Amino acid sequence: MKGMKTDGEQVKKLGTFSGVFTPSVLTILGIILFRRHGFVVGSSGLGTALGIICIANLISVLTSFSLAAIATNMKVKGGGDYYLISRTLGKEFGGAIGLVLFLAQSVSIGFYCIGFGEAAEGILHPMGWMLSSRIIAFAALGFLFVLAWVGADLATKFQYIVMALLVLALTSFYVGGLQHWDSSLLAGNWTKDHPSMGFWALFAIFFPAVTGFTQGVSMSGDLEDSGKSLPLGTFSAVAISILVYASTAVVLAASNSLDSLVSDYNTMNKTAVLGFLIDAGVIAATLSSAMASFLGAPRILQSLSGDKIFKILNPFSKGAGPGNNPRRGVLFSLFLAVAVISLGQLDLIAGIVSMFFLISYGLLNYATYFEASTLSPSFRPRFKWYHRYFSMAGFLACLFVMMAIDMKTGIASSAVLFAVYQYLRRVHGPVRWADSRRSHYLQQVRSGLLNASEDVEHPREWRPYVLIFSNDTDTLSGLLRFSSLIEGGSGITTAVRLVRGKGYRAMKLKQIAQDQMTREIQEGEFRAFPLVVAGMDLDSAANTLFQSYGLGPVKANTVLFSWQDFNKIPDKVLPDLKKYLKPAVRARCNTLILNAKPLVPAPEKPGEEKIRRIDVWWNGDDTGRLMLLLAYLATRSRKADSASIHLMAINYDRDNQEIREELQEILEDFRIEAEPSIILGLDRETLLANSKEADLVFLPYTLEKDLPMIFSKYEPETVLPDLATTAMVMAAIPMDLDAAPEEGRIGELAAVYDELEHAVARASAAEKEAVRAAEEAQTRLEAMEKEQESGGEREEKLIEAIKQRARQARQKAQKEKAKLEKASQKALEKGIEKDIRDKLVIEPSGKKDDL
Repeated sequence: MKGMKTDGEQVKKLGTFSGVFTPSVLTILGIILFRRHGFVVGSSGLGTALGIICIANLISVLTSFSLAAIATNMKVKGGGDYYLISRTLGKEFGGAIGLVLFLAQSVSIGFYCIGFGEAAEGILHPMGWMLSSRIIAFAALGFLFVLAWVGADLATKFQYIVMALLVLALTSFYVGGLQHWDSSLLAGNWTKDHPSMGFWALFAIFFPAVTGFTQGVSMSGDLEDSGKSLPLGTFSAVAISILVYASTAVVLAASNSLDSLVSDYNTMNKTAVLGFLIDAGVIAATLSSAMASFLGAPRILQSLSGDKIFKILNPFSKGAGPGNNPRRGVLFSLFLAVAVISLGQLDLIAGIVSMFFLISYGLLNYATYFEASTLSPSFRPRFKWYHRYFSMAGFLACLFVMMAIDMKTGIASSAVLFAVYQYLRRVHGPVRWADSRRSHYLQQVRSGLLNASEDVEHPREWRPYVLIFSNDTDTLSGLLRFSSLIEGGSGITTAVRLVRGKGYRAMKLKQIAQDQMTREIQEGEFRAFPLVVAGMDLDSAANTLFQSYGLGPVKANTVLFSWQDFNKIPDKVLPDLKKYLKPAVRARCNTLILNAKPLVPAPEKPGEEKIRRIDVWWNGDDTGRLMLLLAYLATRSRKADSASIHLMAINYDRDNQEIREELQEILEDFRIEAEPSIILGLDRETLLANSKEADLVFLPYTLEKDLPMIFSKYEPETVLPDLATTAMVMAAIPMDLDAAPEEGRIGELAAVYDELEHAVARASAAEKEAVRAAEEAQTRLEAMEKEQESGGEREEKLIEAIKQRARQARQKAQKEKAKLEKASQKALEKGIEKDIRDKLVIEPSGKKDDL
């Protein structure tokens, strides 16, 4: 009916207090507080215990900042920590941490039940009930299982009773502690001369005490407003827990000896005014902590299974009832908790729980730092008191503590996590959600382009940025395959298609062509980008692309065409690509025309094609150097990694040992291995005879009346049919394959910089000399005035000579300054950055020259 909420909407009513604060506080103030807190204080002394509390809570506070930031930046659905990490770092990290979180929560169920069993055993034995703690733990587990099976609503109501008992228990303890307060005992208990356990061993026992602050995140799917409730409830729970643990440590140290704290786990009971309230608090706290984990673990598993990362876990995604209660996950958690209780060693399990949670908190912090570091416009957390370095500090703190507790276990845990990550990387599946990795890559691209633009371009850095022009899918595949070959893993390829049309029809044709090209690239697993340009004036579009395609220092420098496209008749939609050769060359783009053919003999299996021989027809010019470089880059690919390069030199009029050595020396300077051959008297038959065994041939061409001609004299139709795959090449820019690092524009700038630096030095020296001369003249004149010498002709000449020397020094300084300004202007014109020029500008002396 209208205005009525569905059952599914009614169950999601948990607010900040019931959904976040209560389960978090009740998990934090659990078994460690009542059964091991005194042991930690007694084993190390109050000062060390407070240090352990501070470090543990530092991790929880830093992680809470990360949690608040990322939880208010997205709508958190079921799965809590797992959901946040997977939606930030991707399925690989998300899947790995999802398993860790589920195991941590499930192991915690057994851990808290064991604590409950210990407490109940101590209560029941004096009453004559001789039940072992393990049996009691199993009974508690059965009770909690029923609550978890029914659902979160009933369990949440049970937590209010636990909260009331916990408040009464702590009140009783504080009142009793104040009654037994002994300041001298407190001072004596500050340190312990011979600690019974090491710092990090005690830390591992204590750390599970602070792990409950993420319980609210595990219930995120049942919250009414997770973005508001998670930060507020989490920080409130953490603040309360810090006050409680610090104050209880002080009260314990002020009312009990350290030895009694170590030997007796019931010191809180004996310190309280009403000991039975402590018993009730222990029972309530341990049950509530176990209950919170029993609610959180199955929901993490359900969310992980719903993402279909591990196929074997897919059945656990199914829920029951209007609240989608994960009952299958509840059964799995029950099985793991039974195994933990069977182990029965509380301190050992505490160390395991600590390691699990440290891993999960570390990754949660890293995920938030990763998200914030991308500087993505979508990172707009409503929580304003956040800085990404809080998250990095939290990540490093978790990593350090893991290694400090047990380096071997820490390394082993990280190795298992990394193994799961690598497994998920290799198992390909559909992308089911957007994460922050793409933002990270885009930010890296931005930083890389800006950094590259600050450096001077050099011939050594040339790499192929290829524009493929293709009219249909028949030739596109071969062009993409060839471009990926000559990229050598260092270039970038963009496949371009020009479509003629206007209005809605142009957009429709563009979308069809875009889909076709994208499908071709994906099916062939090519590393390339599709680009479709639609319009009526395709000639202008192509010219614009040749001149401007790219971003910053990454500009198109090579254009690849298909010979088959040149032989097709253009229609109303697709252009004639032959006429784009000259505009591409004018735009300083190297051009290649590919005539692709299958390998002979054909490989036995598809995908096993191997290029065995590459021929480069060398004329000693820029085109020859470009072809040789492309041939070398091709040998970087697996398809041609065993290919031999044959250099066919046609730029010699004779063949002798001296010329061969000269050619070999050129190859050595280029650092490219090739087998040189000198071809005399080139004609068509010689060309075909020498390259008949080649799998790939590079031939130079020139444009004659806007048409390509091989060696400026052979029409391609007369040569290409009798050769294997052939690339006709023409360089449009100088290609220097052995350029020294000091050559080129960077060498020019270095010379200008040196000239500017020399001018600065000369101007600075002249300025100093002018100031010195002026000061000296002033001093001598003042001395002469004091001596009241006569103003005879000799003295006047002396005075004039002194002033003349000062004026000459000043004139020299002005000349050097003019030279400096000229050198600075030249540096400006050459592009030397302003901040570098400013560093070399001399400071004015500030001295006034009155002479």
